[in-house]
Amino acid sequence: MLKISNIETFYGNIRALKGVSMEISEGEIITLIGANGAGKTTTLMSVSGITPPRFGEIHFMGEAIHRMSPDRIVSLGICHVPEGRRIFPYLTVMENLDMGAFLRNDKESIKKDMEYIFSLFPILADRRNQAGGTLSGGEQQMLAISRALMSRPRLLMMDEPSLGLAPIVVRRIFDIIRKINIENKTTIFLVEQNANLALKVAHRGYVMENGRITLTDSAKNLLSNEAVKKAYLGL
Repeated sequence: MLKISNIETFYGNIRALKGVSMEISEGEIITLIGANGAGKTTTLMSVSGITPPRFGEIHFMGEAIHRMSPDRIVSLGICHVPEGRRIFPYLTVMENLDMGAFLRNDKESIKKDMEYIFSLFPILADRRNQAGGTLSGGEQQMLAISRALMSRPRLLMMDEPSLGLAPIVVRRIFDIIRKINIENKTTIFLVEQNANLALKVAHRGYVMENGRITLTDSAKNLLSNEAVKKAYLGL
């Protein structure tokens, strides 16, 4: 589904990604783990067109997307839930969800998707007329995921969905990630600081250090890898 080929992404003269290559197959949950500053967020932003790579190529469903604008990339079926949630704080929950469906005009399907989201996150149904900025951190993360789902993505990219949330909320979020993958057949590309939790829901994983991929394996094998356990799992 997604093929990243030897990309190099820069911030000015600083090379953040140094020849990164990855592949994601349809239906997978793939996680990218690494220390802060390793280049994980930059990888997602390179795919979504926010910070396009200077060198290398990115293909989605066989089509080159590394020179496309972010809105064009969204229209192809890639949606990015950014770190820090980035909801529209002055818009209501319903208005935020409507923004997620901005590129769609299938009103009946939009209505069904809204009902599905409220079944996933009943608290959002209760808060539908409340301004997004007045929600708790966990509720805002639920809204950010839901807004992305309203675009009906084929590939959902999520950056640090557990950041700053209480453990009980984190477990709920990860249960939903697994459910979205199974029920909707949505492919998920997950960047997560909680490597233990991320690897437990993923099929495969990549380890990134200083802008390079240093290791890839099944999630099960990475969980038992001694170097990974010492560096990222606190074991």
